[in-house]
Amino acid sequence: MKYDTLINPITDVMHARRSIGKLILPMPSDDELAHVLRAAVTAPDHMQLKPWRLTVMTGDALVAFGRALLQAGEEASKEPLDDTAKQKLLNMPLRAPMIITVATDIKKHEKVPSFEQLLSTGALVQNMLLAFESLGYRTVWRTGPLCNEPAVKAYFKVSDKDMICGFVYVGSSDIKVPAREAIDFDELTEFRH
Repeated sequence: MKYDTLINPITDVMHARRSIGKLILPMPSDDELAHVLRAAVTAPDHMQLKPWRLTVMTGDALVAFGRALLQAGEEASKEPLDDTAKQKLLNMPLRAPMIITVATDIKKHEKVPSFEQLLSTGALVQNMLLAFESLGYRTVWRTGPLCNEPAVKAYFKVSDKDMICGFVYVGSSDIKVPAREAIDFDELTEFRH
């Protein structure tokens, strides 16, 4: 099926957004960050439970995060890490000038199951990615095997019942982003009339 292309600034941003792995300065200003966070927290949130927590890291906080990743990696490894592996963990947060950690803060509620609160957290991340893109910044949503290791959860004060849903790396890039290949949603969708 062929569909006409509409001109719409919101969907244009959605179609254009791509994950960029290595990000550089400039990063969002305080005002731009506040603008994005105000948009992010408009995610669907049944009963307004606000089942998410965010930690914004820049500067020295990225170095400290690298040390938390190293601790987690050493604790999770069955064998001692070599210097190359250690340095890789320390450098992981330095691939962007800003990282926003997104964690759940699940509330017990008879009308809002935990899976719905987890989905709300994912919607918050998507809002954030699109808002940054609309301001001209680039992002990548990362997780990885250490994401919910005890040392990482402890570093971000995430309780045992909650989880880190990802690290949103934010910055700029001079990479020319290729156009996104269209996905045929007809194959994924059942239409009933």
